[in-house]
Amino acid sequence: MMYLLDSGAQYLDATTDVTRTMALGEPTPEMRRHFTLVLKGHIALGRARFPKGTAGAQLDALARAPLWDAGLDYDHGTGHGVGSYLSVHEGPQRIFRNGAAPLEPGMIVSNEPGYYKTGAYGIRIENLVLVREAEIPGSERPMLEFETLTLAPIDRNLIDVAMLTPVERHWVDQYHARVYATLADRVGEAERGWLREAAAAL
Repeated sequence: MMYLLDSGAQYLDATTDVTRTMALGEPTPEMRRHFTLVLKGHIALGRARFPKGTAGAQLDALARAPLWDAGLDYDHGTGHGVGSYLSVHEGPQRIFRNGAAPLEPGMIVSNEPGYYKTGAYGIRIENLVLVREAEIPGSERPMLEFETLTLAPIDRNLIDVAMLTPVERHWVDQYHARVYATLADRVGEAERGWLREAAAAL
C-alpha cells in the first residue's frame, strides 16, 4: 500500500507546498517501477538548464518523458507558481502544456510529476524550486536553472535503483545528503536517527 501526503504551510515570509508518497508495508515491483518513473521525471525537470525566455510549457515534457516511454501519463500540471498568502498557487508562471509565461529569476514553482492507477494508488513527488541564473562556461546566451528549496526525504524503499542512471542516482544521493546536513541539528536525537536512515545513500 502507498500513502500520498500533500502538505504545506503559511509563514510570515514564505509559503510551502510539498508532496511525498510513502510505502506502508512492502511495495510491489509495479509500485516501485511507477514510483521510479515519476522520480526520473522529477529529477529531469529539477536538473534542467534552459535559455532565458523559456516558458513552462516548453519544460513540461521533461517531467513526463519517462512515463510517456512506458505508455503512461498524468492529467494535472507539472508545476504551479507559489506565492505567499494566496492559497499556495500564484501565476503567471506554471509548468504545463498551457504555461505561456516565461520563467524569470526569483520565481518559485513546484516540480510535481505524478502517476495515478485507477482504483489502486496515486504517486506524486513535489518539491518547490527557485528559478535562478545558471553559470555555464562558454554559454552564448543567458541561461536559467532551478534551485531545489524543499528538503524532505524521498522514500528510498519505493525506488528501483536499477532503473536509475548514474546521474540520477547521484542526484538522489546528493539531495539526501543535503537534506540530512541541513536538518540534522534542528531535530531531536530520535528524529535524527530516523532522518539518518531516510537520507542514507542508495
